[in-house]
Amino acid sequence: MMVEPDSFKHAPLPGEPAAQHRIVESADLFRGTNEIMIRHDGLVYRLKITRQGKLILNK
Repeated sequence: MMVEPDSFKHAPLPGEPAAQHRIVESADLFRGTNEIMIRHDGLVYRLKITRQGKLILNK
């Protein structure tokens, strides 16, 4: 069975964004606050911006 070269999907190179990934700005999520709640699969998680500007996700 022969496969046409055009049918291959290449994996993104390091530093090359994957086509299916969205980028969301944290400012759009937090809207001026330093903590948001995220519901995922029936559980609620807390995403927080620390004083050092890092993100922390807690269950």
